[in-house]
Amino acid sequence: MGWRLKVSHVTHVEYDGEAHSSYNEVRMTPAHNVLSSRVTVTPYVPVFTYEDYWGTKVTSFDVMEPHTSLTVEAVSRVETGGPPRRVAAGYDPSLKELLRTTPMTAVGPELEELARVQALGRDPQGTAGAIGEMVAARVTCLPGPAGVRTSAREAWDLGEGACQDLAHLTAGLLRAAGLPARYVSGYLHPRPDADVGEPVEGQSHAWVEYWAGEWLPLDPAGRGHVGEAHVVVARGRDHSDVPPLKGVHRGPAGSRQEVTVTLTRLAPA
Repeated sequence: MGWRLKVSHVTHVEYDGEAHSSYNEVRMTPAHNVLSSRVTVTPYVPVFTYEDYWGTKVTSFDVMEPHTSLTVEAVSRVETGGPPRRVAAGYDPSLKELLRTTPMTAVGPELEELARVQALGRDPQGTAGAIGEMVAARVTCLPGPAGVRTSAREAWDLGEGACQDLAHLTAGLLRAAGLPARYVSGYLHPRPDADVGEPVEGQSHAWVEYWAGEWLPLDPAGRGHVGEAHVVVARGRDHSDVPPLKGVHRGPAGSRQEVTVTLTRLAPA
């Protein structure tokens, strides 16, 4: 059974001076089973929505007047548990793209060979499970604010990284083993025992999905499990395809960013 959650994601940017204009994209709206959602911007400007190449809901906006700060608030109510799995229906060109290495998912020849060894004698689900266990046993997921801290190979060598680093490492290994894999960003409710109606401070989270005739999820930071506490927002080749807030501005070079994510369990779905 899934959950019904309220997700509030607030990002506040302070510029080191006055920005004359800014151009922004937001990926903070859940991908499935959305009951309601809104994205508001301060200073107030109209927003526009579209789906990107990977099917992610994108909110875009431009601020064309001088401003020293920018606040984006995304509030959604969503039922978790995931969409119906999509089974194979002919050739999908995106699968070939999701077998390719990217700079963020590169693991190097030695780990590529190790991934191929995990696939010997195993079906796709067995291969993915073995790779997920290998990553979970080797790399510790660091607590604290989410973010890309290292490359996939560096996370392996260091034995630690953020959830995004574990997702990049796992995606790279899955691809090396011959399984198309996509990077998934979203949210994870950190306290399954929280009371209904209790706001809980959370964070953005990242995991992967791999293709085995259908898309199957795998969370290396949670020893593989993906369930009712996960909220999918965006998918792509790696984090560069799915940043929650991406933008450029004309004005001072420096800025500071504060992010607050609050998740509230409303009721069972």
